[in-house]
Amino acid sequence: MAYDLEEQEQLDELKAWWKTYGKLVSNTVLGLVVAYAAYQGWNIYHGKQSVEASTEYQALQVVDEKDVKAIQSKAAIIMDKYSSTPYAGRAALFAAKANYASNDAKSAKSQLEWAIKHAKETSVSAIASLQLANILAEEKDYQGALKLLEAKHDAGFDGLFSDLKGDVLVALGKKAEAKAAYEHALTKLDAQGKYHVLTQQKLEALG
Repeated sequence: MAYDLEEQEQLDELKAWWKTYGKLVSNTVLGLVVAYAAYQGWNIYHGKQSVEASTEYQALQVVDEKDVKAIQSKAAIIMDKYSSTPYAGRAALFAAKANYASNDAKSAKSQLEWAIKHAKETSVSAIASLQLANILAEEKDYQGALKLLEAKHDAGFDGLFSDLKGDVLVALGKKAEAKAAYEHALTKLDAQGKYHVLTQQKLEALG
C-alpha cells in the first residue's frame, strides 16, 4: 500500500518516536499489568483470609466458656494466622474475657494489649482499652488506667471513657476532677441509656 508524502512523514515521526520511547512505554505498560495482577491477587487472597477467619471465629464462639485452654488455643490461631482481618481483634477480646472470668488477669491483660495495638476495628480497640483500664484500676494501677483512658480512641466511646476516668479519679481522691469527668461523660452518653443514669448517680453522690 502506497502512502502519500504527508502520511509517510507521520509514519517516519512515529517510528522515530517509538525508537526513542518505545521501550519505556512497553515497560510502563508491563509494570501496570503486573501491578494490577498483584492487586487482584491480593484481593483474592485477602478475601480468602477473611472467609477462613470468619469460620475460625464462629468455631471459637461456640467453645464452652469454661474450656479456657481451648479458647486460648483457637484465639491464638486467629490472632496469628489472620491478624490482617477484623476477626483477630475480636478473638483477642473473646479470649481476654474468658481468661478474666477464670481469674487469669495476666493473660487477659496481654490479649487486651494485643487488641489495642493490632485490632483492625477502632471499636474493638476502644473496648479493649476500656477493659484493660478497668483491670488496671482494680489492681490499683490508677496512673496506668488514666494513661489508657486519656489516649486517642474511637469518639463513639467518649462517654464510657470519661465515666471510667471519673471512677479512677474518685479512687485517687480527686473529687473535683472526677465531677468534671462525669459531667463530660453525661454530654456524650445516650440520655435514655442506663449508663447515663448510672453516671448521673455517681455525679450526684459526689455532692
